[in-house]
Amino acid sequence: MKHLLTIAGSDSSGGAGIQADLKTFAAHGVFGMSVITAVTAQNTCGVTAVQDISPEIITAQMDAVFSDIRVDGVKIGMVSRSESICAIAEGLKKWMPPVIVVDPVMISKSGYPLLQPEACETLIRELLPLATLLTPNLPEAEAICGFTIHTEPDMEKAARMILSLGAKAVLVKGGHLEGNRADDYLFDGVKGIWLAGERIATEHTHGTGCTLSSALASNLARGLSLEEAVQAGKRYVTTGIQYGLALGKGHGPTHHFVDLYKKAGIFEP
Repeated sequence: MKHLLTIAGSDSSGGAGIQADLKTFAAHGVFGMSVITAVTAQNTCGVTAVQDISPEIITAQMDAVFSDIRVDGVKIGMVSRSESICAIAEGLKKWMPPVIVVDPVMISKSGYPLLQPEACETLIRELLPLATLLTPNLPEAEAICGFTIHTEPDMEKAARMILSLGAKAVLVKGGHLEGNRADDYLFDGVKGIWLAGERIATEHTHGTGCTLSSALASNLARGLSLEEAVQAGKRYVTTGIQYGLALGKGHGPTHHFVDLYKKAGIFEP
């Protein structure tokens, strides 16, 4: 069994953050572990408060896991402060996991800032060069690249720039494109691939970014090629969105265990 580590914030409502990551790991048949970077007061309607975990405790969590258990892949999500980012980067350089997927979480779906403005440069400087794969949505790619992204050529331009900053590969997610399409662009510095995606008419999309990046980390750690890992991850997330859970008063979460529930005969559509 492969062992995956999520380094991210906690979502008290269970739909995003480390909770979504651990569910995704379980759905992919890998053992999940966690390093918590922040605790959020959050539900389907939005984030109301954030308490950052100290860099010392982040480092201690990483050392505790890596010194005892083989880590086959790491997914990095919410890291709000420069000090936290530096602590994570130092830990990754120390322990050198074979797969590192970075989801540059900057703003919650409700608009709450999850990355301090001054920390963006630190993320670019410290984490991008360590990333096996970076998975920004369009607003996040704009923040990293410094220009607006409205079209597919803009996405290709952003992908090239992100690789020039050090990432080994990037998946620029097109969910914020206008129209009915939500195509993604995968680029590894040699080959660029457009991955078709249709916009699903649902409000229940809480945690989709966390879920996708965790699925990608799982697939890469299990030995799939980059393109295979992304294709499989997109299929998994699409199914989760199609069967999203109508929980709470806002954006409900994706369904992480649709296939398992169907096999067990307990699926309730």
